[in-house]
Amino acid sequence: MLTNAAIVLGTFLVMELVAWAVHKYVLHGVLWNIHESHHKPHAHKFELNDVSFVFYGVIAALCFIYGTEALDYRFWVGVGITLYGLAYFLVHDLFIHRRMKLFGKTRNTYLRALDIAHKVHHKTKGRDGSESFGMLWVHPKFFRLAKKR
Repeated sequence: MLTNAAIVLGTFLVMELVAWAVHKYVLHGVLWNIHESHHKPHAHKFELNDVSFVFYGVIAALCFIYGTEALDYRFWVGVGITLYGLAYFLVHDLFIHRRMKLFGKTRNTYLRALDIAHKVHHKTKGRDGSESFGMLWVHPKFFRLAKKR
């Protein structure tokens, strides 16, 4: 059981690295035509960029399909990917972009730093010149900014 928990936690942590790399090199690279919708103001709830979740969903589904019978590592990797997806939805879509008005202002330094880092990322409207591509890891300079406010 401890091994399974370690697989879930390890997968969750690795997903932050994967998400960072995919965001920086794929979404701001060859798939910019899809991701660009996320960097432009709009009044609708959904954007073309939302289809990118399918990539991770398919991988998680395959892990569940092939790992369920034996309840082996593949199943637990699927759980880690799914939990990261849930965290992404809660943090990125609900807290940062306020797709539903569930969260108000916060005094939490980490959440404020995360929000600042994401706003800095969105300052650049084009595909080049952005910074802060991760979701949960925040560069220390954003903590300094969050403490000043």
